[in-house]
Amino acid sequence: MKKIVLGLAPTRRSIFSAPDALKYAGLTKQRLEELGVSFVDLEGINDEALLYNDRDLPAVVEKFQAAGVDGLFLPHCNFGTEYVCARLAKTLNVPVLLWGPRDERPDENGVRLRDSQCGLFATGKVLRRFQVPFTYLTNCRLSDPEFANGIRNFLAVCSVVKAFRHTRILQMGPRPFDFWSTMCNEGELLEKFNIQLAPVPLPEVTAEMKKARADGTEVQAVVDYCRKSMIIKVTDEQLENIAALKVAIRRLADRYGCNAAAIQCWNALQDEIGIMPCAANSLLNEEGLPVVCETDIHGAITAVMAEAAGMDETRTFFADWTVRHPDNDNGELLQHCGPWPISVAKEKPSVCYPLAFNYPGAVAAEAKHGDMTLCRFDGDNGEYSLLLGNAKGIDGPYTKGTYVWVEVENLKRLENKVVCGPYIHHCVGIHKDVVPVLYEACKYIGVTPDLYDPIEEQVKEKIYNPVD
Repeated sequence: MKKIVLGLAPTRRSIFSAPDALKYAGLTKQRLEELGVSFVDLEGINDEALLYNDRDLPAVVEKFQAAGVDGLFLPHCNFGTEYVCARLAKTLNVPVLLWGPRDERPDENGVRLRDSQCGLFATGKVLRRFQVPFTYLTNCRLSDPEFANGIRNFLAVCSVVKAFRHTRILQMGPRPFDFWSTMCNEGELLEKFNIQLAPVPLPEVTAEMKKARADGTEVQAVVDYCRKSMIIKVTDEQLENIAALKVAIRRLADRYGCNAAAIQCWNALQDEIGIMPCAANSLLNEEGLPVVCETDIHGAITAVMAEAAGMDETRTFFADWTVRHPDNDNGELLQHCGPWPISVAKEKPSVCYPLAFNYPGAVAAEAKHGDMTLCRFDGDNGEYSLLLGNAKGIDGPYTKGTYVWVEVENLKRLENKVVCGPYIHHCVGIHKDVVPVLYEACKYIGVTPDLYDPIEEQVKEKIYNPVD
């Protein structure tokens, strides 16, 4: 599991049972450890290691910030102190998970020890007053499946927010002239989201390729990997060029501190190196460095989000919405020249020529079927949103490139969303249902979630009441 660190701040209120609060704080820590969750707690802050005293806040903030926590977990171990929770959450500016253990029945004298649910109601209101977005996990027992599923979902939400807020994209060349649809506002992305671009001209890419070929070792390792993992339908020299491009992009991404890349894949590059970059992109995507085509910066951002939502355990694929299925009215062809990672393919992929260009370096393979999430971050006129929803792979006619036919609930509704915008013909797919995670992450990053099917209530329930 990708390492996400939670700041664990169990909270109590003085008028309820302190011993019971201590008991549930300990049980919560124990359950998180069983689930393999990394966390930093309040040990050393006060004698109880609980959050209830406003004077402890500076020490708590210092400890959590020093640990670089990615999210804040506020278990209400009895009623809880709502204003201290809100002040802490406001200062940390990370995703917040609000939860409390289900209260037991009153004892024989009618005494209740905790009233944790009531405290959740109070803290939720105060967090809203502080304008702090938060995620709510239903009031349940530690042993309930909702708790384990909810924690995993929240870790994935933190993963998306962390990746989004720390995204820097290697931009190799400007967008192709004909692709006005992929233009982006670099200054606005920085101002709104702290998303940075690292632009490099194509000659810098080709110069790095020459260095990689001269070094030899890394390029040969890539060539060997390709021969083992793919069917090679290009010459030895062309394969070496593909490998050199792969090594060059990885070096440039590392040099400029980038977690994704976008490349002007045609046509100036072909005049310089004689190949398409698709296969090199495929190899990098397989390693978990999203690389997208046609200098589509918004596409690269989408890929970063989807990879993070899948906790970097499942690779994404960058696709064109292309044509409708000839026989299925809700079917659509997702296809591209060949940047899809090898693990997405249901067959051994080939390194070959693409559909639309007379240059080698594409990849051809049908992708695995199964359930998927399809998504697209995009914006115009200062407003940004994330189109997202579910699909499943289906049978369809053979076509060139990397491709998969998918079925959605209502293609005409989806088609209208894409045409009317702010989206374009590109999307990102992942063989995992990350719709609830992406939907919830949007509240923390200032992006509007835009579901292409009317499933908002079901999606919300998968976050706050995530039963198996």
